[in-house]
Amino acid sequence: MRMPELFGRGEPVFSFEFFLPKTPEDAALLKQTVSDLKRLRPDFVTLTYGAGGSARERTVEMAGILRNELELPTAAHLTCITHSHEEIARLLAQIRSQGIDAIVALRGDLPKDAPVLPLRQRDFKYAADLVRFIRRQDGFSIAVAGYPEKHPECPSPEEDLRHLKEKVEAGADWVITQLFFDNQSYFDFVARARAAGIQVPIVPGIMPVTSFTQLQKFTLMCGASLPPAMVAELDPIQDDKEAVVRYGIEYAARQCRELIEKGAPGIHFYTLNKSRSTATILSRLRAS
Repeated sequence: MRMPELFGRGEPVFSFEFFLPKTPEDAALLKQTVSDLKRLRPDFVTLTYGAGGSARERTVEMAGILRNELELPTAAHLTCITHSHEEIARLLAQIRSQGIDAIVALRGDLPKDAPVLPLRQRDFKYAADLVRFIRRQDGFSIAVAGYPEKHPECPSPEEDLRHLKEKVEAGADWVITQLFFDNQSYFDFVARARAAGIQVPIVPGIMPVTSFTQLQKFTLMCGASLPPAMVAELDPIQDDKEAVVRYGIEYAARQCRELIEKGAPGIHFYTLNKSRSTATILSRLRAS
């Protein structure tokens, strides 16, 4: 069953996101994490993209391991901000050679340590350009990113929604949202998207908290907000690692339960390459 078809089954679709490991030790740890989570039978997994140098090749190699060695349906992330048409075509061919037919199409972040061409000179200016390019290839299904609290570079939620609609009209099959911690942000985002004519599945992205410091860093980077009550509850326990992990599990479990009960088509877990929190939450959801 191709990934977009999963959303027509009438039951929640659960997926896990892993990030590309940087060292052989990290790669071994990721394989162990994936093995631990495989028993939960995720509908599919995704792997983030390493844009620079050898990271491109390692992305394809690791995605192939997830797909072929660990036997998990896999979607490969692909960013385009630093790539030419020829490079993306070559990467798509390499991804296809691994038996992978699903792409998470992203513009990608501006590189911090490498030059990038001016906007008018890039082959791919926006993620929608990448979606159009992939759609012209045969056989790929495509996910794109959505931002309940808007992309941090976008001047307004209205303009951000226009960009999302353009990606969908270019050929995206489903949307995975940026992380958020107030479910109302997701429900409002979906309502605005539907009013704008976006009808593809919009899957909430959930990140269980495992570190208060890391949480603050991530939310600052991606433009997500932290509910004041959450900050007040985490602040006094932030130095107790086990207490923070337990809190993160309970908070995310409540989020996921409400999202599913109110119609979300599934949950996309940002695992941070760890298994405990995601495994506990998903086991609870399936038992309820």
